[in-house]
Amino acid sequence: MGKAPQPRHLIVTVYGLYARESDGWLSVAALVSLLADLEVDEPAVRSSISRLKRRGILVASKRGGAAGYELSAEAREILREGDERIFGGQRAALSDGWVLATFSVPESDRHKRHVLRSQLTKLGFGNTAPGVWIAPAHLRAATISMLERYELSGYADVFHAEHKAFGALPDKVAQWWDLEQLATLYEEFLQVYVPVQRRWRRRRTPKAQEAFADYVRALTDWRRLPYLDPGLPAELLPRDWVGMRATELFFALREDLAEHAHAHVTELVSGQAG
Repeated sequence: MGKAPQPRHLIVTVYGLYARESDGWLSVAALVSLLADLEVDEPAVRSSISRLKRRGILVASKRGGAAGYELSAEAREILREGDERIFGGQRAALSDGWVLATFSVPESDRHKRHVLRSQLTKLGFGNTAPGVWIAPAHLRAATISMLERYELSGYADVFHAEHKAFGALPDKVAQWWDLEQLATLYEEFLQVYVPVQRRWRRRRTPKAQEAFADYVRALTDWRRLPYLDPGLPAELLPRDWVGMRATELFFALREDLAEHAHAHVTELVSGQAG
């Protein structure tokens, strides 16, 4: 997190926050201008757009004679699910239970085994044993959606479960998830963005352009963390879990910056349309 976010990640954040207000479309000129506010030059923007196009995230489209890109149907669905994960701030209760995903992939389809593991990891699952993955129960719908999207449902089963016996559950959770790595990432987020929050709290007159830059960077750095941390029950986490403070910071930054950032984008996009 000490490194600046990659341009393509910033572009996805910009599309997720603002493009869906205009049917998922932004002109190339608007993107270049917005990314300039994030200190990304035009060649890097165009290279990143091409990469996102090849990955099926963006689709080239002209509107009113202006060249631009819109979100693909798959990207819209991913962003919709991401809204719930990133902005929902949901933390599981122990009484909710767990979702288990088990899979068996024949050797002839071993590439799909890699996709399965990768996607379950991205959803925030922990691994209890070979072919057995676990997450808080509120991820059940997202898990089923992912399996269907990647045509993996034929290799997997999904269960609702409770932990009944053998071993202290907090110790098990520490085995199934890398909480030390997660704590390090949360600490890095705090180190970078606590000073940003203090700077904004001292200001009497916010500057929309700077609010945009800080908010997009913060969200880009933040949005992977709710996937690595699937909202584990608080009673199973270490005391004074750093993730709680980091979550509070992100939502405080959103409260301070989102409205000003939106105003900047609206003014820039409408100005270019004119």
